Amino acid sequence: MGDLHIVVCVKVVPKPEEIRVDPETRMLMREGVRSEINPPDMNALELALTLKDQFGARVDILSMGPPSFETNLRVALAMGCDHIYLLSDHAFSGADTLATTYSLAKGIEKITGIDIVILGEESSDGATGQVPPGLAEWLDMPAITMVTDVDVNLDRWVVQGKREIKGGYEILEVSCPCVLSVKTAANEPRFIDFSIKSWAFEDGRVTVWGASDLDVEEEYIGLSGSPTIVSDLAEASVRARKNIFLDGDPVEIASQLANIIQSVL
Repeated sequence: MGDLHIVVCVKVVPKPEEIRVDPETRMLMREGVRSEINPPDMNALELALTLKDQFGARVDILSMGPPSFETNLRVALAMGCDHIYLLSDHAFSGADTLATTYSLAKGIEKITGIDIVILGEESSDGATGQVPPGLAEWLDMPAITMVTDVDVNLDRWVVQGKREIKGGYEILEVSCPCVLSVKTAANEPRFIDFSIKSWAFEDGRVTVWGASDLDVEEEYIGLSGSPTIVSDLAEASVRARKNIFLDGDPVEIASQLANIIQSVL
């Protein structure tokens, strides 16, 4: 066997404090909103790069979104990844988790020769956790979800994934090729390597594929391939805090505070 070939599926998401939803289309608004790599995907990147450090693996990035995402994705190159594949086509827009996993699976099939696919456990803007197992289903690969640590045996060509369960942990083993999702905060993502930052932003580091470049059926991608429907939007009510101001000297304030605490116990 040769070196490991790892693909990390990375999503670029709006910064949490800037998430907005279009009331007409009921989709996330990207214009004028700062973006970042999905935080759980940073843990997936760290796991992949740790395996690269151990085995000399090739680590590619696969993402889906507009060309503007390139700048965010190149951070992964500056961390130590090798190449970016970006699925960018208006035909992919509006995809729910079903259409997204189908499109990503077709991208992975086109890259070929992949041994391990790694993802974060969920996205910060959707938080469904459906993409890792859904992708494994499309690819017909075994999967271990929410791993905190992995051990790769190149002699047997298997992966053992450790994950937490109530009262302890369990270790599951799957053969390659396989899909892994990484539990959020399972590791500490590394900083970018400033010695390769200029390389990461050179031309030729990103391959962009549209729908016509993949072996996709159009009814399975984008809105047409998304059975999930957002039927309505509602703003969650915010309960105002009860503000009580205490006056007097320290002894009086302490007495008032004690009475308030006692009244709610």
